[in-house]
Amino acid sequence: MADRRFFTLAGSFQLGQLAEVTGSTLSDLSRASVLVTDVAPLDTAEKTHLSFLDNKKYVESFRTTNAGACFVRPDLATYAPAATICLTNKNPYKAYALAAQMFYPAGKPISSRASSAIIDASATIGVDCEIEGGVIIGPYVKIGNRCRIQAQAVIRQGVEIGDDCDIGPHVTITHALIGSKVRLHHGVCIGRQGFGFAIDPAGFVAVPQLGRVIIESDVEIGANTTIDRGAGPDTVIGQGTRIDNLVQIGHNVKIGKYCVIVAQVGISGSTQIGDGVMLGGQAGIAGHIKIGSGAKIAAQSGIMRDIPAGAEYMGSPAVPIRQSMKQTAMLAKLVTKKKGNEE
Repeated sequence: MADRRFFTLAGSFQLGQLAEVTGSTLSDLSRASVLVTDVAPLDTAEKTHLSFLDNKKYVESFRTTNAGACFVRPDLATYAPAATICLTNKNPYKAYALAAQMFYPAGKPISSRASSAIIDASATIGVDCEIEGGVIIGPYVKIGNRCRIQAQAVIRQGVEIGDDCDIGPHVTITHALIGSKVRLHHGVCIGRQGFGFAIDPAGFVAVPQLGRVIIESDVEIGANTTIDRGAGPDTVIGQGTRIDNLVQIGHNVKIGKYCVIVAQVGISGSTQIGDGVMLGGQAGIAGHIKIGSGAKIAAQSGIMRDIPAGAEYMGSPAVPIRQSMKQTAMLAKLVTKKKGNEE
């Protein structure tokens, strides 16, 4: 159960309601009116709680759960305890997410402006926005409706932000155009000057970074991630993309729609990433390369050349994932053989 000091429970729901919202099928239609009061993990759930099973590794926890109801794949429903009502779904984790949103809906902004906020007179703020203490909003900024700007955020001159955005504490935004339903978590830095300079024996010469950052709608960016503005072309983050904490995105990078970029990834300047790409944690992407749509890059991989659409790569330097596994197996055999010879 969620700690009530931090999370507000919206209420109880009937299993029939939950099945309808999530597109699930009840194992016992006569139990559609049964109420569940909360969501909980399999091992701590009680008879009035709703849980889920999506991974076979947790079948034993499912067998012994006290949960009154559970989202589960059809092929795993046979493992349910007699007292647990199944809501079968091909994607139980998604179903659980939709249900959990019902129990714990995101709080709506409270229309208010803290007295300590500094808002330039030329800025345009939409209706029903919540602006917390210490916020600084510069000249000619445009902020849409129903936005929450959290404490100590700084929004520089000319930035535009769409409707229903959530800008976290200590976020800094400059040289950026941001769509609707965008969420920037704590400490995100958007639009800082890119890492660009001409190398000369007499010293480095800074190259003015004259582009912007374009963040399309429904993007979420994790804490302390930095996205540099373009040097001339814009840096672009496509619609629906999810970026984890501590990611570095260089100038002129273009990221497609619905990508997933995990923590500590570094993407060098002018790289182009297609739609639906997945980058594992700590992957490093060299500059001026292209990664095709649907490609998957394993954690800690080093990408130094173009990656075809739909390909799966691993290693440093990265190679197709099967090739990488063969290389690892061959190295293991060589080490074993060498040890045997030494003995």
